[in-house]
Amino acid sequence: MMPQIKIRGIEIDMIRKLSTRLIDELTIVTQSPKNDFTLEMIHSTFVLDGEVATSYPFVEIAWFDRGQEIQDQVAQTISKLINEAGCPSVDIMFTILEKPRYYENGEHY
Repeated sequence: MMPQIKIRGIEIDMIRKLSTRLIDELTIVTQSPKNDFTLEMIHSTFVLDGEVATSYPFVEIAWFDRGQEIQDQVAQTISKLINEAGCPSVDIMFTILEKPRYYENGEHY
């Protein structure tokens, strides 16, 4: 399913509260059906100088290219919602997938 949204460095309760609104708004921006999205929380531990360090909000979106304008709108939507939830900063990274390299049930797109 596309887009695949992976989030780390944010409490799961915050994302649970945002999840419906987040996906609802992204369906409008991307013109993709709700069931095309996946939202995954990645639990990770940051380490610095031998100590557990404070993590920072990071969102990775893997998808088929939708152009710069849609990508910017998606980044702005995600940033706005996470900022409103109390995180003053969030990094977002897009990974563009190539259809011939993405397979579903053994068949590429």
